[in-house]
Amino acid sequence: MDKTAHKILLKRLNLVADIDAEDEAAVLELPVTVREFDAGIDIVSEGQYVSQCCILIDGFTYRYRHTLEGKRQIIAFHVSGDIPDLHSLHMNYMDHSFAATTRSRIGFVSHDAVWDLCIRRPKVAAALWRETLIDGAIFREWIVGLGRLSGHSRTAHLLCEIAMRMRAVGLAPDYVYRLPLTQHELADALGLTVVTVNRVLKDLRLNGVVDRERSRMTIREWKTLARLGEFDPRYLHFRVPITMMAEMPPEGA
Repeated sequence: MDKTAHKILLKRLNLVADIDAEDEAAVLELPVTVREFDAGIDIVSEGQYVSQCCILIDGFTYRYRHTLEGKRQIIAFHVSGDIPDLHSLHMNYMDHSFAATTRSRIGFVSHDAVWDLCIRRPKVAAALWRETLIDGAIFREWIVGLGRLSGHSRTAHLLCEIAMRMRAVGLAPDYVYRLPLTQHELADALGLTVVTVNRVLKDLRLNGVVDRERSRMTIREWKTLARLGEFDPRYLHFRVPITMMAEMPPEGA
């Protein structure tokens, strides 16, 4: 059996909790079914009854809701190793939708299997509970940004957050990472117009802070971007600090 999903999940859990070798062995025995989804396809839809959790193996996904007028608000982005619908263990009906922004591989684990694992391995249960608490912390950070930060600051904060989360799972070497998001998707996450997002990204590029070529994002001046976005990574609650500022080359180097 391919254990890619299990290993990615373990990498994520070890970022946020202390689990031992027996816990890891139990995680490796989880029955996982893998499916692929094209960009723009719902993996789980609002109102749907769910009986399994998703593990993002590779790709990029987002959670969203629509207003009655049909306007979309993206409420979260997810990277490799995330479990976007872990809350469904307790709330079986989805109150939002979960979709792929690019072709993505998803591992599905039944709720029964996850519950059994939690009963047998309390440290794993604690790690999964911590995951849901971190999810809430990220939501709070986004609410503050949407309510109080400028368009430039919101955009800078989001770019820093995604970089940090991807670096934590080894997907942002040298401050370069894949950002397969359209300006429409960024606008729907940031509460801005597409025109504003375009202008902000252009300003950041012209000022030498970031560079974006299609889906490739390069952060050239981390400290400047973090300062602009008022970014403090403590809300991500990684057990092992993911250093970026200290390792970043001096600005202009």
